[in-house]
Amino acid sequence: MNNKNYLFLIGTVALIVATFFYQFMQTDYSAKQNEHRRKLGAVYMTLNNPFYEVIDEEIRTVVENHGDVLISLNPALDVDKQIEEIKTLIDDDVELIFINPVDWTKIEPALRSAYLAKIPVIAIDTNVEDDKFVACTVVSDNYLAGVQCAEHLLQNSSGGKIALLKHSQARSSIDRIKGFCDKISENKNFEIVAEAECLGQLEVAMPAMEEIIKNFPDVNIVMALNDPAAMGAIAALQNADKLNSVMVYGVDGVPETKEMIFSRRMTATAGQSPKKIGRIAADTAYKIFDGEAVEKLIQLPTNLLSSDNIDATNIEGWD
Repeated sequence: MNNKNYLFLIGTVALIVATFFYQFMQTDYSAKQNEHRRKLGAVYMTLNNPFYEVIDEEIRTVVENHGDVLISLNPALDVDKQIEEIKTLIDDDVELIFINPVDWTKIEPALRSAYLAKIPVIAIDTNVEDDKFVACTVVSDNYLAGVQCAEHLLQNSSGGKIALLKHSQARSSIDRIKGFCDKISENKNFEIVAEAECLGQLEVAMPAMEEIIKNFPDVNIVMALNDPAAMGAIAALQNADKLNSVMVYGVDGVPETKEMIFSRRMTATAGQSPKKIGRIAADTAYKIFDGEAVEKLIQLPTNLLSSDNIDATNIEGWD
């Protein structure tokens, strides 16, 4: 290689090396590169429910589209664990927490801790006892959901024996059952003969319904606080060969229950929109970050889904 070519090669290599070091110096490869990213936390009562999975997906999409991070935790219906998880998020310096409380009253100490740490909290799907500790609550109109189920029952039955499947630690469940009971009380031909707690879980609702069938064989109407509980009731009724003679109501609008309504295995459900709940909650978080005023309570209407408005074209997905 002659001297001219050698010098050209050396110069080219030097230019490449200089360019690399310039780019390296312009990029922060340390942990500090993430300092501008907000950390948000979400703690649901359980993720063993497709409704909360959809809410989490919607919140995560909005958060990550802002270049931020969402930490989602699952206390599996354990309020003490949920309180500890919220404290962990506070210690981890998250800037906002989404909370779906396991117990709407017992969660208050954790909410107070976030409030004192000046971390805004958004309650989703169910209210808390003292909304002083939350910046916003995003829920469906749960009382309306119960009323809608009762209205459908009054229009399609002249009377009967009712069993209630409840979750009394969740305000959303309390409101749904109350709406149903208040409306159905207008007709004395309906009688509530059995009630059982089921935590809104299919695997708890099924044995609870089996016990009701054994003790109250004349029950011909079931009002379940949500669709997983309704599916548990349906499984028990099917095993007892009673499904064809019992009307079953739920709340949510889970795609599986829409298919059950279409195939006449379930009567109706008051449909919610977890996509809207998640998206509105996440958008509200960024309004808070921007210093905008937000509504204290955002309540979305439910939509009764029955064989009157469900067909093969709309049983897929959430409304």
